[in-house]
Amino acid sequence: MNRHLEELIELSKLDKAIDDFTPIIEAAQKKLARRTQKRDEIAERIDLLKESIDDANSKIASFEEQIKALNEQLALGVAKEREVKTEKEMKALQMEAELAKEKLKFANEEIDRLNDILEKKESELEELNKELEKANEELEKVSAEVSTKMASIEEEKAKLFATREKKTMAIDQKILSFYEKIRLWAKNTAVVPVRKQACYGCYMKLNDSAYAEVIKSEDICTCHHCGRILYLEPQTADIEE
Repeated sequence: MNRHLEELIELSKLDKAIDDFTPIIEAAQKKLARRTQKRDEIAERIDLLKESIDDANSKIASFEEQIKALNEQLALGVAKEREVKTEKEMKALQMEAELAKEKLKFANEEIDRLNDILEKKESELEELNKELEKANEELEKVSAEVSTKMASIEEEKAKLFATREKKTMAIDQKILSFYEKIRLWAKNTAVVPVRKQACYGCYMKLNDSAYAEVIKSEDICTCHHCGRILYLEPQTADIEE
């Protein structure tokens, strides 16, 4: 087999090994992102729940102020009754008292209703805080796992890049440039085997003349259909011979 072709086959395998880390990295990042999103969603629900609790407490405080003012109004009305001189004034005071009592009843009912809501929301908040704690633990664990995995991947990639650099330094630069141009669009299928007389990049069948050139392996051959660099695997070559 042509020496330059052998070098390109080795380089192609190295590039594939380097790029094979990409889906592993993406999967790890997605796993971490999912855990982070889950944690953030719980934290957001907690914030909304706290706002709702604060709002309910604020309304309760407002109703309590109303109750205080209404009780003062009723007490003042009782005091005024001693000074009433006409039936009309008495009726007016009685109407004010009835209205104040209705407002008191409404305010107390609202406080009871809001307290029921608060009890449920505080119970929900307690559960969410437990979920958040668990989500943080899971995130921390996954983060540590991803960190370890990424460190291992970077170490392996560094070794592969070092090997690749040595090989690219030894390859004829024109041939390397030719390979890199094909790799721009073909990615990890820039150099592919020929099996059953077909290019295993585009899966199109080679004509007899092109196939004969690949078998000889005297020059770097490319697929007449897609332009990828072709080679015959040793086992296939032995069969063909």
